[in-house]
Amino acid sequence: MDGANPGGVDAQFDEMVEGAKNALSTVLSLKKGEGMLIVIDDSKEEIGRAFAEGGKSLGAMTKTYSLSKYPRPILEIPTDLSPLLKEHQVIINTFSSNSEETPFRVKLLYEEIQYKARVGHAPGITTSMMREGPMKVNYSEILESADCLMDRFKGVKSVHITAPSGTDITLDLENRGWQTDLRIDEGDFGNLPAGEVWCAPVENGANGVLAIDGSIGDLGQVPSLLTMTVENGRLVGVECADKNFVRQVEELSDIDDEARIIGELGIGLNPGARIVGVMLEDEKAGETAHIAFGNNMDMDGGQNNSKTHRDYLFYKPTIVATYLDGSKKDIMRDGKVVC
Repeated sequence: MDGANPGGVDAQFDEMVEGAKNALSTVLSLKKGEGMLIVIDDSKEEIGRAFAEGGKSLGAMTKTYSLSKYPRPILEIPTDLSPLLKEHQVIINTFSSNSEETPFRVKLLYEEIQYKARVGHAPGITTSMMREGPMKVNYSEILESADCLMDRFKGVKSVHITAPSGTDITLDLENRGWQTDLRIDEGDFGNLPAGEVWCAPVENGANGVLAIDGSIGDLGQVPSLLTMTVENGRLVGVECADKNFVRQVEELSDIDDEARIIGELGIGLNPGARIVGVMLEDEKAGETAHIAFGNNMDMDGGQNNSKTHRDYLFYKPTIVATYLDGSKKDIMRDGKVVC
């Protein structure tokens, strides 16, 4: 006997390796002989090892770089990390998620894709995500749904989004293309776990109310309903019964002037994703949508150059699209994709 404990630590690590291998082979198309860099910190060391083992099993040459040798929060890309970004075809970012480090994460992503890497961005990923649900799904099947949905958005001028929580907002999407993290190509990035489609709405073309009953990036699940008023693409009002929570949202929205400007409309499609208070998984959950404020320069047509990007998630959206020819169609009804 080798001393392994079925159902114990070794088995759990093996499950994490399988989750990593699933995403690496399907979403990132990792090939034999390619170089893969894994950027970790001490809090995600085990997850980094799982990605390394998954990569090796696919024939990749793996290298790990730890951010933990530097004081946190990190605001700039370490000088000894930059050269490594040029040398690897696939990069995995798996380290703790800290709102103060959002500007660093944005800079890191832009430099990684500048060198044409395929990037799996997973700050805040947990061992539970690796072993269960969102990383163990059939990504090829979800990609089919994503492609169908993005095809439905072709030729859309605007969308009207409503939800049971009270969300009632109109977004201008004219000439803005859609993307998905279910297929990460050269010089592009997506989150792991994967499972959403998104676009950059026209920055001055959003008007209405968002009623957030899910979660918020870096802040977790809302303590009670958060209502946000948007005028001409700009966040102008925030209300919640929890006044301390309002203060937190306001502070994160004032990092710079463009942090209040709309940056993204995203739709979750992953049936294995759960609402756990970590946006990395939450925003992939099926039957949800999210609106982000802040940076969208990596998105088709995006013009918001904020130092930050923050998602606000709500349940069971209904999305009605108005097309350039004046026709209208339901894209989603009560969180279900109409394809």
